[in-house]
Amino acid sequence: MNNRLVDLWNTKTKNDEWWSSFVTAPLAIAANYFVVDQPWLTPNRITALSFLVAIISVIFIILGGSINFVAAAGLIHFSHVLDCMDGQMARFRQVSSLIGSYYDRLTDQIQVTLWFGAVGYAAYVQSDSVAPVFLALIGIAFYGLRGYVKYVAIEIETARDPGYPAMIARLSKVTPIAGLGFNARANIIWFLKEQRKILDCDEGVFIFILSAALILDQLEPMLWLFAVSQVFWGLYWAVKQGKNIQQNIQKPIHK
Repeated sequence: MNNRLVDLWNTKTKNDEWWSSFVTAPLAIAANYFVVDQPWLTPNRITALSFLVAIISVIFIILGGSINFVAAAGLIHFSHVLDCMDGQMARFRQVSSLIGSYYDRLTDQIQVTLWFGAVGYAAYVQSDSVAPVFLALIGIAFYGLRGYVKYVAIEIETARDPGYPAMIARLSKVTPIAGLGFNARANIIWFLKEQRKILDCDEGVFIFILSAALILDQLEPMLWLFAVSQVFWGLYWAVKQGKNIQQNIQKPIHK
């Protein structure tokens, strides 16, 4: 098998989100196969391009109309493929950096806010009702809460136990169970198990439902799904992180 392809596949995030795992990340690997050795194309430049494409997709959503919605859906997917490409390229070249990771995650958060804010506006224009705007705001707020409680919990736990981040990093490591080098049965089983991740309603799921809603011009039903799912998961993780902190207070400090 082509060594470059194998090496690129090994850069794929092992515990990726739903749609990313078996669609956009493999597409990113295919694209990287042709450009990963181009010195002028850096991971940070790909991050910037991904964000620019996302902004253009937002403009198409705001403009409205079936053709613009379909164009926006395609651009959203393209942006997400680029979003997968930057990390893969950095790991392949062994140039991963903390600042690159920071800007990658920052732009991801901004993109979700802009996408759903734009959809809330487009649905308002269609229906002349403010309900879609409130649904978008609720979904965005509770989606942000999911990440906020995670990082607040890490900050609190690290203040108590400086060894906590290293412990979490060890627990987060995932051993590959499928992909290149594995037989068809292993890959089919992996693919079927990956479908459970759709219930996580994270960014990987948003890429799919947002694009589908734009193509089908079903914005308000998608916003209801977005808002309800984020309220549930936002509150779930807020309570869970609180319980974890309470339980960890009783545990010994990691040396």
